[in-house]
Amino acid sequence: MAAGIYDLAIIGGGINGTGIARDAAGRGLSVLLCEQNDLGSGTSSASTKLIHGGLRYLEYFEFRLVRESLLEREVILRAAPHIVWPLRFVLPHHRGLRPAPVLRLGLFLYDHLGGRKLLPPTRMLDLRRDVAGAALRPEYRRAFEYSDCWVEDARLVVLNAMDARARGAVICPRTRCLAACPEDGHWRVTLQDQGDGAIRTVAARALVNAAGPWVGQVIAGVFQAGIPAQVRLVKGSHIVVPRLFAHDRAYIFQNADRRIVFAIPYEQDFTLIGTTDADYTGDPAGVSASAAERSYLCRAVSDYLRQLVAPESIVWSYAGVRPLYDDGARSAQAATRDYVLKLEGDPPRLDIFGGKITTYRRLAEHALQRLRHAFPRMGAPWTADEPLPGGDMPVDGFAAAVLALQERYPFLPGTLARRLVRAYGTRAGAVLGDARALADLGPAFGSAALDSPLTAAEIDYLRREEFAVTAEDILWRRSKLGLRFTPHDRALLEDHLAGVGMVACK
Repeated sequence: MAAGIYDLAIIGGGINGTGIARDAAGRGLSVLLCEQNDLGSGTSSASTKLIHGGLRYLEYFEFRLVRESLLEREVILRAAPHIVWPLRFVLPHHRGLRPAPVLRLGLFLYDHLGGRKLLPPTRMLDLRRDVAGAALRPEYRRAFEYSDCWVEDARLVVLNAMDARARGAVICPRTRCLAACPEDGHWRVTLQDQGDGAIRTVAARALVNAAGPWVGQVIAGVFQAGIPAQVRLVKGSHIVVPRLFAHDRAYIFQNADRRIVFAIPYEQDFTLIGTTDADYTGDPAGVSASAAERSYLCRAVSDYLRQLVAPESIVWSYAGVRPLYDDGARSAQAATRDYVLKLEGDPPRLDIFGGKITTYRRLAEHALQRLRHAFPRMGAPWTADEPLPGGDMPVDGFAAAVLALQERYPFLPGTLARRLVRAYGTRAGAVLGDARALADLGPAFGSAALDSPLTAAEIDYLRREEFAVTAEDILWRRSKLGLRFTPHDRALLEDHLAGVGMVACK
């Protein structure tokens, strides 16, 4: 960790913090980011994995947020087409809920608010003839189909951190901010390494609080501010079950409580179902999907599908806490998903409330605009046209990239080649290095049935380039191989990681 005064110190290594770090470093600012755990280990890895406009936000007249989100869909798709891809959503019409004309109007706005160029438009489906109807109960006869995008959310966080580091930022996962106080015109920031307990002090001209669900705790504890933060914590839970339908489209289901639930193809063999909305008052670090939430999600999709989904079929569940700005809404689902930036004091401190993965890049631009007075020589916005690491490929170039990788490494099984390109894009070759045979990649981890094993070479890459340390980092955030690893497989991986040791903060 370099000495001296940084231009910008950022607390929080989720999507907002890493997005701001990347943008700021690319504009010539010296940046330090600290995160108390692994990058993206909080809310940013517990999303529904969508880059979307937020169709239901139209009901709450959040037109600015929806328009910005729709515009950002294709920006992010072009920046990272290996971890972001188009996804079609099937919305069955339910006679007892929102009328068809209302849905048609909403989808018309959805198609036209955001300057859609790459994604196909809305269309009507006859569910009696379309394959999407085969999984649904026979009373559902028609549906609307529209476009949004899927994202590997935790990988998006890591790619932003990697690019920030490549542009000069210092990225410190597993480093807690103990205190921050103004001193001689800058911020004096005290940090503690979560591994060895070492305490360091750095200085920064400006400070960003992008701590997500901990934003209020940072204001009260780290800054010792007496004014309570206007933050509303809202919990969202998801479940994963064995695959419920054979096609590659997702469903969006309306419920009688006016919430919506998604059922999305997930990791080839599974279906992701979510999410819930409930106010949350506990420790964000201890959040999990409750039995009641798991049952709710099972009932919600069972009302539409021919196949009943029972809690016993759940293979994995997860939950996250959204740090929304408290706008006084009567229910959690009505609370604004828009972001709010609060600028305080001199030296400047910027607290970030709310936001969603889709708008993280614009949030970063707006954050730096709010801090421009502190950095009059800061460069111009640049991230709209610059790919993320591995994303320098055409939007429709996935298949060609897989073929090119197999031509370069003819020993690769097709399933492994596809997984590597999907995860690393054009950087897949950096994972494989100069290997000439599968054995050159070192020991493989995962059950014998796993057709796309995790190799020692990939583990080395994740540790060296992507800040991974633990088995959980690798199995649940850098990948979703945890769905396929047995407890014995995980134990072998943990033994391997213990043998190679930790990687220092870069």
